[in-house]
Amino acid sequence: MLYDQVRMKELLLEEKGWKYEAYRQFAMKLSDPSYLFPCIPATIGFKQGHFRYGFIGDPRGDQAATEMATLLKRFGEQARSYGRYTSLVLFCETSKELTDSCSVEEYREIFWTLLRKVRALDNHDWPAHIPTDPHDPVWEYCFGQEQYFMYCATPAHRLRQSRHFPYFIMAITPRWVLVDFNSSSEAANRMKHRIRERILQYDAVGIHPDLNSYGSEDNLEWKQYFLRDDTAPSGDRCPFSDIHLKKS
Repeated sequence: MLYDQVRMKELLLEEKGWKYEAYRQFAMKLSDPSYLFPCIPATIGFKQGHFRYGFIGDPRGDQAATEMATLLKRFGEQARSYGRYTSLVLFCETSKELTDSCSVEEYREIFWTLLRKVRALDNHDWPAHIPTDPHDPVWEYCFGQEQYFMYCATPAHRLRQSRHFPYFIMAITPRWVLVDFNSSSEAANRMKHRIRERILQYDAVGIHPDLNSYGSEDNLEWKQYFLRDDTAPSGDRCPFSDIHLKKS
């Protein structure tokens, strides 16, 4: 089920388990007036109620992939009616065992394994205009013929607080949202500068070298989906490589 902001607030009155706590923590993180979350468009999307939310099970399980594929399909079909700053925010059930024992690198493997499983459940072919090679600067994750930017935060991230969350969480943003955001290059550049200033205040480590702009020759989009907790660059090979993308 997809939840809007109103339904999520109602959930706080009905649900006292992990779902309640996950959304409560998310709302605090995005609206904290003294510890400003770096991604300004995300804070706007949250404040204006453009986000949609979903809950899935343990991200290591096949059931979580099925749940995510269902939610992403529904989101993609209706996203343009949700607002210009929309994203799909997915909270994953994150056990104490997972929180206590899982490293950033292990969460990274969970993230990419989940994306591969979800892609395998897509009934559509990969979009013809998007390269199938993640090492092409124009590549990005696609589902249901829609292009998405993926963001992941985990309990194991500590230094990079912009990627820390008490639960395994993903925020999935349609490419058309980012195209609209970048439609005025001057305004977009000012916003990117402000975001980077906030990152320097928010994180205990510097801006990650993998952060870049979509389509730039030296950019690889997949590297930005899951950032390390330090400033070391990601490996050279994308975990999504060689997946079978043809459905017909």
